[in-house]
Amino acid sequence: MKVKFLLKDSEIPKTWYNIMADMPNRPAAVLHPGTGKPVSPDDLAPLFPMPLIEQEVSSQREIPIPEAVRDIYTLWRPSPMFRALRLEEALGTKSKIYYKYEGVSPSGSHKPNTSIPQAYYNKMSGRKRIATETGAGQWGCAMALAGSFFGLEVKVYMVKVSYNQKPYRRMLMETWGAKVVPSPSRDTNSGRAILAADPDTPGSLGIAISEAVEDAATREDTSYALGSVLNHVCLHQTVIGLEAKEQMKLAGDYPDVVIGCCGGGSNLSGIGFPFLRDKIAGSKNPRIVAVEPSSCPTLTKGIYAYDFGDTAKLTPLMKMYTLGHDFVPDGIHAGGLRYHGDSPLISQLRHEGLLEAQAYGQIAVFESAMIFTRAEGILPAPESSHAIHSAILEAKRADEEGKQKTILFNLSGHGFFDLSAYDDYLNGRLKDLDYPKEKVAEALHRLPKVEG
Repeated sequence: MKVKFLLKDSEIPKTWYNIMADMPNRPAAVLHPGTGKPVSPDDLAPLFPMPLIEQEVSSQREIPIPEAVRDIYTLWRPSPMFRALRLEEALGTKSKIYYKYEGVSPSGSHKPNTSIPQAYYNKMSGRKRIATETGAGQWGCAMALAGSFFGLEVKVYMVKVSYNQKPYRRMLMETWGAKVVPSPSRDTNSGRAILAADPDTPGSLGIAISEAVEDAATREDTSYALGSVLNHVCLHQTVIGLEAKEQMKLAGDYPDVVIGCCGGGSNLSGIGFPFLRDKIAGSKNPRIVAVEPSSCPTLTKGIYAYDFGDTAKLTPLMKMYTLGHDFVPDGIHAGGLRYHGDSPLISQLRHEGLLEAQAYGQIAVFESAMIFTRAEGILPAPESSHAIHSAILEAKRADEEGKQKTILFNLSGHGFFDLSAYDDYLNGRLKDLDYPKEKVAEALHRLPKVEG
């Protein structure tokens, strides 16, 4: 059996939580790549509507969620939280394991938590079209969904390796009316340049971001939308953790450790930031854990420095853990975690010791996904399975130490469009890939030079 903790529709949060109000140190400035000075709202206006720019720089602790956004949230929010009793039994653990399940959204992941408000603010600001990128396709599907709700045209640059690995996500985007192309594409200058240099490149999120930014910057009717990394994206995702805190109260419990997979940071910030607020305030002391693939170990092996968010160096400079803006990852199945950098907020919190980071190979991650799905019945996305693997290890470690822990992780999406990955695992075709420190050191020499 498993126990479900539900909230009422009326208990969907009315505000998002902005961790910038409570960080011990001010977030590092975002710099203009040409001048090296902090970017201004005018610098960002060609890419984003003003309400999102205001949220990006706001230090207001609670930011109201528009009623039009909350109305659409009711299609799947509040999302359920489960006590994973069958998983606990399968592990033979004394610890308590809970998971917040975001796979109940129409697109099957947590990504609509931010695609819906981004589409809303763009519509209210008079934009007609959105250009964006997607790694594994979850974000592209969420943005296509949001575009269909608000009557916006959506163009998605999908990382080529995922475009080929995950055709059903492309089909879903197209069903909701989006135009999808493999990235790098011949639709942009940056895409054509990369293809000229390497026609067989598998692509990367950095490349896809370059294409989407270029697309948006060259059309007045178009905004750029990003599904992770940026402050306003992390803000919107906090509905997950805010609901989870209320659900933990229903359970009469509080987590010792809160776990989320981490590529750019939307997943981890969503589940972790509301609990991190308690840690910063000193009222509780949960461990917040980011889990990433060993083949893209941004937080565990990366350099904390200013870098571009994209390969073509079109974005502002952000201070973050990075593997270098020209990093091209291996084609692992967890496509949503194949990004060279991380959210500046998560990176700073990691640098200051307020959250932890772990990295694992994909074979071990899929082994844990199999244990989970055979116990709980939900097929997890490869990205989410990193959090599952960490939660299982936490429970086993607690048993070895003779302790009982309360563990909460974010199950950020289902894996029904990832069955080819499970087929590869079941038939022994998966390989573990590591990213050596020597390559990280090489990337250091290609980082932009920033004074101070």
